[in-house]
Amino acid sequence: MASGSWEEFFAVHLPPTDFEDNRSLLKEFCERHDQYGNKIVLVTSGGTTVPLEHNTVRFVDNFSAGTRGSASAEYFLERGYAVIFMHRQKSLEPFTRHFSGQKLLDMLDLQERGPNTTITVKPDSVFALAPVLARYQAAHAAGALLHVSFTTVSEYFWLLRAACECLAHTGARALLYLAAAVSDFYIPKDRVPTHKLQSASGPPVIQLNLVPKMLAPLVNLWVPEAYVVSFKLETDENLLITKARAALEKYKHKMVVANLLQTRHQRVILVTPESNQEIILTKEELHAGVDIEATIVAEIVRLHADHMAGIAPR
Repeated sequence: MASGSWEEFFAVHLPPTDFEDNRSLLKEFCERHDQYGNKIVLVTSGGTTVPLEHNTVRFVDNFSAGTRGSASAEYFLERGYAVIFMHRQKSLEPFTRHFSGQKLLDMLDLQERGPNTTITVKPDSVFALAPVLARYQAAHAAGALLHVSFTTVSEYFWLLRAACECLAHTGARALLYLAAAVSDFYIPKDRVPTHKLQSASGPPVIQLNLVPKMLAPLVNLWVPEAYVVSFKLETDENLLITKARAALEKYKHKMVVANLLQTRHQRVILVTPESNQEIILTKEELHAGVDIEATIVAEIVRLHADHMAGIAPR
C-alpha cells in the first residue's frame, strides 16, 4: 500500500515511553556544545524492527549489525566532533565494537586471593586494549559522546525528529550521517494485534504499508542548514548509482554513500551532485584491519568544512 504523510505517521504512532528523557538528554547535549561552537554529528546506526504484535514476540527486522555507524562515530570523535550516537539496542557501539563476544574476557586474568580477588589485563593484550580505552575515556571526559537507542521504526523516527529539532539551532555546524538501516515497510498501529500471533490459526496474512520518507521534511524543514549524508545499500551494481542520484535529486541533500551488500566493507562510492568518488580498500588493508570508515569520514569532514565556510564543493 502507498505511504501516508510523515505527519500522519507521527499522529498515529505514539512516542516511546522514554522519549521525554531522551529528548532532554539531546537538548542538553546540543545546547552545551553549541555554546562552545562545536561541530555536532548525529550518527544513526543499526536496523529498525516492525513489530507484528503490540506485545511483541515476532517482528520484521532490517539487516544491520551497526558496523558502519559504530566505527564512523569513533572517527568523527577523532576529528573533533561531538557525536550523538543513535543506535539499535544491542547493536555494535563505538569502542566496545573492538571486543565483541568473548574477546574482552579472553584478554583478562582472574587472580583469586580470598577477599582480595583482582582482575588484570593479560600482558599480551595491553597493546590492543590500552589505545581503545584511552580514546573512550577521552571522549567521555570531554562529554563528547551521547548514546540514545531505539528498537522499532517508530521509535527511530521519534528520536530522529527530536535530535533534528535540537540540532537545528546549530545551523551549518550540524552534520547528519544517516547510516541506520531503516525499514521501508510498517504495519499501521490499528492493524497490529495485541497478543502473540497463534500458529493454530494458520499462516498469517500480513499487509505492509510503505514508510513515509523522512528525508524530505528533515532536509527542508527540520535541519535546513545541516550537511546531510544518507546511505544507499543495494545488491545490484546496475541500480546503485542511479538510485543514489535519484535520491539526491528528490531530497536535495548533500551526499549519498552508495555501497553493495557483497562488498560494503571494502568499497563505497560517495555520490554528490558534482561527482562520484570511489573508495576501495586493498586486500592488504583489509587483512590489516583498516576501517574504510576512516576514509569516508575524512572526506565528509572536508566537505562539511567547505559547507560551513560557504565554499562551493570542488
